[in-house]
This record gives sequence, structure tokens and C-alpha cells, in this order.
Amino acid sequence: MPIEELRRRSSTKWAKYPDDVLPLFVAETDFALAPAITRCLTEAVQRGDTGYTPPTTRLPDAFAAFAQRRFGWTVDPARVRTTCDVMMGIAELLRAVTSPGDRVIITTPVYPPFFAVNDESKTDVVAIPLSKHNDGWSLDLPSIEAAFAEGAKVMLLCNPHNPTGTVHSRETLAELARIAKRHGGWIVSDEIHAPLTLAGATFTPFLDAAPEAKEVGFAVTSASKAFNLAGLKCAFILTDAPEPARIVSAIPDEVEWRTSLFGVFANVAAFEEGDEWLDSLIARLELNRQLLVDLLAEHLPEARYMPGDAGYLAWVDLRELGWGDNPALKILREAKVAVHLGPLFGEQGRGHIRINFGTSPAILTEAVERIGALRG
Repeated sequence: MPIEELRRRSSTKWAKYPDDVLPLFVAETDFALAPAITRCLTEAVQRGDTGYTPPTTRLPDAFAAFAQRRFGWTVDPARVRTTCDVMMGIAELLRAVTSPGDRVIITTPVYPPFFAVNDESKTDVVAIPLSKHNDGWSLDLPSIEAAFAEGAKVMLLCNPHNPTGTVHSRETLAELARIAKRHGGWIVSDEIHAPLTLAGATFTPFLDAAPEAKEVGFAVTSASKAFNLAGLKCAFILTDAPEPARIVSAIPDEVEWRTSLFGVFANVAAFEEGDEWLDSLIARLELNRQLLVDLLAEHLPEARYMPGDAGYLAWVDLRELGWGDNPALKILREAKVAVHLGPLFGEQGRGHIRINFGTSPAILTEAVERIGALRG
């Protein structure tokens, strides 16, 4: 979309900063909605369909069909329960399976709300850094097992991982499930970026990784990240075994009441009619990912970036530039580009930034050129 139209938007990405700032921070995209979503929301407004969300909707069946098509994953619609957003679902699950003071594993650098949700549940974070390799990142399974052995109750899994874009392998997830089962732990898997898995990678739903995963796992997801629906407030929790399903069914009904009816409409439209649009989005993101690689090589050769396998978020190491622990501050102040603050993702975020490349090539190019100009 042209930048003039984008600046008419009132969401956080385009409203937080003045018009001289290019916003590449929060995880919103700059593309037009999928036509099916526009149509279903327009029709709902026209018929005045703006009330409460009913207890039974088409969403579970719509997602089950989508999961089968896109991931080869068989989902039981009876074990899909809606809520307001992914982090609300995670917060409710933590409340259900922990007590204040229990320890919760997160793998840094990681989505900042993973820290905040532990503040909300009064649980203690055990931060285990991802292992970094020449070609990407992976879970540090020995350290995760040690944390469970020392009493951690839950691990918050980011699958695919935000901010690195890592798509965890089936083998890794299967071993993670076995570790959790050995130690009586739980895995809560945030899978909101799964529909954005790019070419060359294969997404494995945690619950489908191994028989043990069904017994120890919960998944929380939504169409919101892929289809840019965050403001419509609809996500859902999935289980695939009796005990996790019992835990989710015991969560207060109010959690389900918080689901937006418009969010349900949009998620159903996305899952039932959005495949062609999603495929075109993924193709655009693959081009933008390569464009970012080329732009960094030209304008910020000191930057270190390992392209991820999913999503539109780039984790970029700027430590060689000497711009301090939080280079996003200098970039905003001097280049008028808003990128996400690396230290918010954990100790491993010092000297890093997160760039959202889910935008037009023109905006992405200008943003990197502005940042590169700071090199002098």
C-alpha cells in the first residue's frame, strides 16, 4: 500500500510516531487485507452483527481444515477453545498449571511479553539462551532439561521463534516433549507465526511432534499475525490429550467471552478462503527477506543477520557498529526509523534490533538507507 494510505491507519504501527518516522518495529504488516476478510467484516457491519460471540462457531472446523491442508496436522475441533489473544491464552494456561513462585523456562532472545506474562502470573523466569550456529538457532535441550530437573514447571515455547524466525525441527520438538514428560513439566507453544513459514522450511506443530507432546502440551495460535488481524482480538487454545483438555475446559468461561465476534468472522474467512492470499504474502516476504540481506550488505556491512525460516521479523546484530546496548534509540533519534529495542528480548538482545520487513520494498529500502547513513 502507498505510504500516504498507510499513514491514515490509526493502529500502533502508524500512530505511535510522527510522520517523519518510518515504523518497522511492532509486528503489523503494511498490506491490504485478504479480500475474503474485507468482505465478511463489511457484511457483518451491514447486517448489524456486532454482538457477543456465541459458544459455538465455525472457527474450530475452519482451523482444523486449514491445519490439515497447510501442515498435515489432524486437529480435533472439539479441543479448540477461543480467547482474546495469544498472550491472554498463555496467561490463563500459566495460571492453571503453576502457583506463584514456580519457575517458567523461556528461550532468549524472545518475544518481550514472555517476560511480562510471568510478572502477571507471579512466576519466576528461567532464561535459557538459544544456541547459535553458523546457519541459525536452536533450542539448548540439555540446559532446558537441567532447568526442568531443578524444578521448572513450564516452558513457553515460541514455535516458530520470534525474533529469530527459527522453525524448530520435528526431532527437536519431539525430544523437548520427552524431556518435559520425564520431569512432569508442561510445554505451552505459541504458534502464531506458523502460517508464515517460508519456502524451504517445514513447520511442525508441537502437539504433532511426538506422542509425548500431546500429553504435556498446549498450543495457542491465531490467524492474526499472518493476516494482520491483531486488533480484532481472537485466538484459540488447542489440546490433544485428556488431561490438557481437562485443564483448558476448567479455565473460566469469561476467557471465552472475551473473544471478539469480528475476530471470529475474520479468522474463519482467513482459514477457509485465505490460502491464495497467504501464498502471495509469503512470496512477497521471501523477496523482502532477500532484499533486506542485500540492503544490509550494501548500507550496513557490519550488521550480522541470519535470515529466519518464518515470518517477517529480522533479528539483526549491530554490535560491531559500537552504537551501544540499545542501538534502536540512536536509530530512532538520528535516522527517524523505529525498530524494536533489542534488550527487551532478553540479555542476548544487547546491541541488537528487530526489523519488521512486512512492508513495501520502497519503505524497507529507505529505512535501511537512513540507518546506513549513520555510519558517517
